[in-house]
Amino acid sequence: MCSEWTPGWPSRDILSRKTQAQHALTIIESCGIGPASARKTLFLSDYSKANLDTAATSLRNDGRVVQTRRIDVLDYSSVLKIASAAVQVVNLETIVRTAGLSPAMAPADRILKVDLLGTVNAIDAFRDHIAPGGSMICIASMARFGVQPSSDLAAHFATGGRDMILERPELKELAEKNDPATTYLLSKAANYLRVQAASRVWAEKGARINIVGPGVILTTMEPMVRQELESPRGETVKQIIAGTPLQRGGTTDEIASAVAFLSGNEASYVTGTDILVDGGYC
Repeated sequence: MCSEWTPGWPSRDILSRKTQAQHALTIIESCGIGPASARKTLFLSDYSKANLDTAATSLRNDGRVVQTRRIDVLDYSSVLKIASAAVQVVNLETIVRTAGLSPAMAPADRILKVDLLGTVNAIDAFRDHIAPGGSMICIASMARFGVQPSSDLAAHFATGGRDMILERPELKELAEKNDPATTYLLSKAANYLRVQAASRVWAEKGARINIVGPGVILTTMEPMVRQELESPRGETVKQIIAGTPLQRGGTTDEIASAVAFLSGNEASYVTGTDILVDGGYC
């Protein structure tokens, strides 16, 4: 089973990663990847005030101009307010929607709401606010290869209405059974299908949208890493690393490098696809 693992916040050296975009917005959802993708001028949003304060302090210590605001990605109006507020501050060149909740972090219904609905809300809300030539990067997972939605469900994920995206019997059954692992795989497959379909609409705005698909990503929060590796889920993580051609987990800096590429001019002809950063596992 493909999975991603991102405990804790990245280290200070990763927070200093720079990309070509001068202005960006990062939406963080309980994940260790987000701040690694920070730019020179940053509008940072998270549901957790503690996460915001931690990330903002590190970035400001690196000389960044940072504005923060809480966001509820489950509420489209909340995401839209963030988009409207961000464009009053910066010319929004890059948007990074970081990974949501893993199977170890939440029950199935919460994963559906944050990972699936939250991504749809972000894509829709920022479509009309991205600057011409801008780029949105959704950090998802190599886990999308772990499941194959039916053609009907795939079409729903790609173009289904925002208000109805969770109104499918297959998704309700997963929530009722509380199967977070399968729910996570399906949500990440849905993210890819949504981005692929959205790329045509974003292109009409002169903008691009892509996905970065991490594999097993280890942060520098060593106590949390040890705790996770010693848990039942840790055995799965070890098996994935053992089956990875490069024989190691990735770093948040390596994810940030992929984000940097997709946000820059070098990727000006890249849209509607994903870049796997998984050490060759999938």
